[in-house]
Amino acid sequence: MVSLRADVPEPLLTAMRGFINQPPNWDQYRLFQAALAGFLVQNGVDSRPVTRCYLANLFPAQAGFREGSNSCR
Repeated sequence: MVSLRADVPEPLLTAMRGFINQPPNWDQYRLFQAALAGFLVQNGVDSRPVTRCYLANLFPAQAGFREGSNSCR
């Protein structure tokens, strides 16, 4: 795990806080991981571990996405 600190524009921060307070119980870490992995996948990063991270955060009930040595969490 690597910690990351970033300045976020107020409108994004407000939207993120509103979103993570709603079901299905997302938190800031899961949201950021899904957003970053999704951005990378959509922009051509061809990495199975990154794709698994993206899918694991979108579909947490699917244990198959978290299997393997390169788990997202």
